[in-house]
Amino acid sequence: MLAKCLRYVSVTAKCWCWVLALFVWHTAFAEGPQPTPSILDPASTPAHEIYNLSLFVLTITGTIFVTVGGVLAFVVFRFRQRDDDDLTEPAQIYGSNQVELAWTVIPILIVVVLFLTTARMIFAIQDAPPPKTALDVTVVGHQFWWEFNYPKLGIRAVNELHVPVSSAGTPIPTYLKLLSADVIHSFWVPQLSGKIDLIPNNVNGLWIEPLHTGMYVGQCAQFCGVQHAKMLLRVYVDTPEQFAAWVKNQQKVAASDESVAAGRHVFETQACMNCHTIQGTAATGRFGPDLTHLMSRDTLASGAMDNTKENLREWIRHPDTFKEGVLMPAMQLDDQQLDQVTAYLATLK
Repeated sequence: MLAKCLRYVSVTAKCWCWVLALFVWHTAFAEGPQPTPSILDPASTPAHEIYNLSLFVLTITGTIFVTVGGVLAFVVFRFRQRDDDDLTEPAQIYGSNQVELAWTVIPILIVVVLFLTTARMIFAIQDAPPPKTALDVTVVGHQFWWEFNYPKLGIRAVNELHVPVSSAGTPIPTYLKLLSADVIHSFWVPQLSGKIDLIPNNVNGLWIEPLHTGMYVGQCAQFCGVQHAKMLLRVYVDTPEQFAAWVKNQQKVAASDESVAAGRHVFETQACMNCHTIQGTAATGRFGPDLTHLMSRDTLASGAMDNTKENLREWIRHPDTFKEGVLMPAMQLDDQQLDQVTAYLATLK
């Protein structure tokens, strides 16, 4: 009975190992943007540099692991206790200068090599000069959402960063100026670059140079409050034509539709306008996200849910339904007001 149980456990363990191996293989070698953050499929120049460094470090540490584990396994097997052992203590040997020198010098050399390669990579990434074609974006971390300002283009985006793709013929890197409006946050999109903190009263910088179009996901990687886990972000890497069209749309003022005038009136007579901006209206609040082109985004609440009319209505009615502890208060609107303001916001494309 025991043998059958052990056999069953062994087969089950092997099956799970195969499942895990297939998952790791798929994650490591899948092409294009991943649905979850992954450092194993770099799609930007800094990310490629970091990935190559990680492979170098893994090769060295893996060689050490295999060597030490192999020697340990050999010693355990070779010098195991046998039936004919007389249990006497083997000869004791003390003071081998060669062995002590080897296990002192070799680790020092390994540490020096790892330090130098890592330092070279850090300076190569951080000290890269921005070319004239670079796109400048100011990133501001809020509890619990992201603000993206394009100073040269005169536009603001929220939670979803749009950048143009870069190519060898026309390199267009994006340089991010990182600020925080409240506490420490951390900007991290693994497939595009490493992570870096956004610290109050301090300016940090980061650059990305995406080589493939698509959508790449990231998140805040520094605990910043109760809804830190839902402070997600998306980076859309567009073709030059797509990016130009997006910029043109973002530069427009909010659409004005008389059929939803009642909803606009509700928005402008409630506390909504004190926190949010809608260009072309009296709403000029800066505490919350800019809603001028709200419905051009794929998600609401920093990626917490899909941007649909139903979710938008529920979000206005009771934000804690999706994001408990969010700083946006419930506006206590009745059903008619909810329908009106939702219909109005749904026209902001």
